Amino acid sequence: MTLPRDPSTHGRAVVELTGVTKDYPGGVAALRGVDLTVMSGELLSIVGPSGSGKSTLLHIVGTLDRPSAGRVAIAGHDIATLSDRALSALRSRHVGFVFQSFHLVPGISAKANVAEGLLYSGLSRAERGRRAARALERVGLGDRMDHRPHELSGGQKQRVAIARAVAGEPDLLLADEPTGALDTASGESVMELLRELNRDGATIAVITHDNEIAASLPRQVRIRDGEIVADVWNAGPMSHAGAH
Repeated sequence: MTLPRDPSTHGRAVVELTGVTKDYPGGVAALRGVDLTVMSGELLSIVGPSGSGKSTLLHIVGTLDRPSAGRVAIAGHDIATLSDRALSALRSRHVGFVFQSFHLVPGISAKANVAEGLLYSGLSRAERGRRAARALERVGLGDRMDHRPHELSGGQKQRVAIARAVAGEPDLLLADEPTGALDTASGESVMELLRELNRDGATIAVITHDNEIAASLPRQVRIRDGEIVADVWNAGPMSHAGAH
């Protein structure tokens, strides 16, 4: 089953960063003049070693932090023009997050965990439940909806986290080291799921230090010392929209 997408976003820039810098107290320059465009429907990796700036870039793209300078537009919205409250609304509507450590609520079911991600969507409780069930079916956990996190494997927990991230049909899915806490087989399964979601229309950025994962995705954005040092397309019949 394909999750419905907003056709109006197809072929548009979901992420536009222009001259973005991020400075922290003590003279630490985490990002130095980053330009990045991600088009609707792309699947890319943002790859770099520890301390490269990729986590800061994740926070900027995910609107969890604001840049020190430069322009950031997400789904066509210039975040500089938004209040913190409006930015939170933009994030809940347009961006889904998947983290290495799952961030599931213990003691409640998989379905309840996914539905909780829709709390601020304005949807009724019944509709949140329907969307949660649909998202869990989409990630292959239709038979695990009533299981609590401690009853699930690591790979299944990550699938619940992915279901929670996509249930609201965001324009952008940010997966931060999504296989970092998993064994090899579970990690490969999660990556294949992300590819399936991308084939169904999801725009996905995988933030990773794993060069093998980065090389397996259509586009690699390599970051080092706060700068994008490479933006390349891997071999294959891929669109080159958004490449630099």
